[in-house]
Amino acid sequence: MIRFPSPRTRRFRVVSLAAAGLLLASVVTAPPSSASVAPQPASAGTVDTTNTIPGVDEIVSSPNLRLITNLPKQAPLDATNSDLAFQGRYAFAGNYNGFVVWDISRPSAPTVVASVFCPGSQNDISVHDDLLFLSTDSPRSDDSCNSTGLPATEKESWEGIKIFDIRDKANPRYIKSVETACGSHTHTLVPAKDNRSVYLYVSSYSPRAEFPDCQPPHDSISIVKVPLKKPTEAAVVATPNLFPDGGYEGVPGEKSATSGCHDITAYPQKDLAAGACMGDGILMDIRDREAPRVINRVRDTTNFAFWHSATFNNAGTKVVFTDELGGGGAATCNETVGPNRGADAIYDITGRGDNRTMVFRSYFKIPRTNADTENCVAHNGSLIPVLGRDIMVQAWYQGGVSVWDFTDSANPKEIAFWERGPISTEAPVGGGSWSAYYYNGYIYSNDIAKGFDVLKLTDWRTWTAELVRYRELNVQTQPRYLGW
Repeated sequence: MIRFPSPRTRRFRVVSLAAAGLLLASVVTAPPSSASVAPQPASAGTVDTTNTIPGVDEIVSSPNLRLITNLPKQAPLDATNSDLAFQGRYAFAGNYNGFVVWDISRPSAPTVVASVFCPGSQNDISVHDDLLFLSTDSPRSDDSCNSTGLPATEKESWEGIKIFDIRDKANPRYIKSVETACGSHTHTLVPAKDNRSVYLYVSSYSPRAEFPDCQPPHDSISIVKVPLKKPTEAAVVATPNLFPDGGYEGVPGEKSATSGCHDITAYPQKDLAAGACMGDGILMDIRDREAPRVINRVRDTTNFAFWHSATFNNAGTKVVFTDELGGGGAATCNETVGPNRGADAIYDITGRGDNRTMVFRSYFKIPRTNADTENCVAHNGSLIPVLGRDIMVQAWYQGGVSVWDFTDSANPKEIAFWERGPISTEAPVGGGSWSAYYYNGYIYSNDIAKGFDVLKLTDWRTWTAELVRYRELNVQTQPRYLGW
């Protein structure tokens, strides 16, 4: 989600932690079970995806994608839901007020293991064995979970990374914070080559002269190194400048200028990363984890307004970038905006080594018209581990959840969808799926307003994904499916 100028708001193997200097976090004891809302049945036949707008909260879907269960948000974590991470039988769900640990061993009946109250939008989240990381991108009075919000102009405010010990999933412990320039809107977990550390590539943006902790120019990312045996020694080790020329200058009110990155997806096994950096899309060589190098850069000055996120195909020969037109708060899935704005852009990666380039092939956008009261735009998704095809699932806010095939880069097509009707038909109300990710046989969606959704995809084109089982999944740390 784009943050607006004022007020400024600002993801595989470890040993046991050295528990030095605990920082206070409030853990809300989980209830014995979590109440679920009985799902409405998926449409039995073909849904008119072009001209029919569902009624308020009415569920419509293609026959091959159905809701298994929905778990509403619970206080105090009843603020905006954000990103998701997974480990074993657990899902970790970010929320602007903290995070929830879900036991998803029974996908049809997830239960709350812990609710951790620790405000700090967006609380972008990742996990690595016994560690959990949260991004704070709103100025806070201090680095504790009892902090209060401050104006971005306040000199003594704090923003950055928070680190938790999650060996006991029912009682996460806050153990370390690391302050980063301009905060941490998102972060990407990149394992070190020797597996003794992990790196967090911290993305942040939108500097202003009146922001003491976010001064222009801000053309860099922060790299936090976390020693796995001593996570309390985590620290910023580099702030590489990715845009020495300043990046895209933008068009005021229409297209974002580059002033940092919004999100980075790393493909560690291929030493590649793709950065979605507001006005630019970049491809990076990350062989040296502390010194990533930009090897190719692309722009779309015709249709893209805000380069938001990226997804590689399994072969590492394609990358999908998303355009978050309207910052996630606007109705852009309508005839007025059309099919090429607020969409995905598919690029083929050609060449080798430093001669790799990204070549545009096509756009993809959901084919349904949404109501003008529904915020809808391309948002977070993940590759589905399918043999021989490039298929991903993706969140579109109130546009719902879409599964689409980009095996033919020039001719992508949707193969499944699920969505709720508008929250309101009277006035715009923000909501919908923030992140929709495939994990061990199911699709999990963190809905901004409606809570935690579990969906089941049943399609002949994706059955081979059922053979893949993750031990851990941070979507922005893209795994490779060996033999695929």
